[in-house]
Amino acid sequence: MKRIALGLLALTLVLSSPATALDIGEQGPLFALSNTMKEKVSLESLQDKIVVLEWFNHGCPFVRKHYREGDMPALQKEFAEKGVVWLAINSTEKGHDDYVSPDEAKKIKEKYKMNDVQLLLDPSGEVGKLYGAKTTPHMFILNKGTLVYEGAIDDKSDVFVSPKMATNHVRAALTELLAGKEVSESKTKPYGCSIKYAE
Repeated sequence: MKRIALGLLALTLVLSSPATALDIGEQGPLFALSNTMKEKVSLESLQDKIVVLEWFNHGCPFVRKHYREGDMPALQKEFAEKGVVWLAINSTEKGHDDYVSPDEAKKIKEKYKMNDVQLLLDPSGEVGKLYGAKTTPHMFILNKGTLVYEGAIDDKSDVFVSPKMATNHVRAALTELLAGKEVSESKTKPYGCSIKYAE
């Protein structure tokens, strides 16, 4: 019963999201957001890189699932070592229980072992809405500024199933890109908790 309730809650909230979709092949909107050190991180400065955008909320059980056993940090480390830039973005609005201040976000980054990631704060929700981000996690991959993948982290949307049992869409897409190939599966259906956008 708990499993069904979680699924229905996520679905209901995702459908009510105000975000609109960004198409594969489009240029990702430029933005600058503050990280946990209160420094500005600009996407414009990363236009020659492969960049992963991961929408993140520490309060979401789907996010915790991917960090709990170290799966997401291991993926981040694997591709950071290959020159991929990984940005985790929290678009939770200030009035929500899951909102975190920059100081709190710094502690969360340490707790979740996000050593190879910049954790960026988007409390206005402006960047999330520009990208059409709907869930945590919701994954986007930009290749030199162009959107080449958008959707789920993997093919197991059940919060109780280990990521180790899943096919990781992001790993597959990044592996193809780094081999000079096109992404063969560029769009999947994102799953997770709805992003808690400001009105």
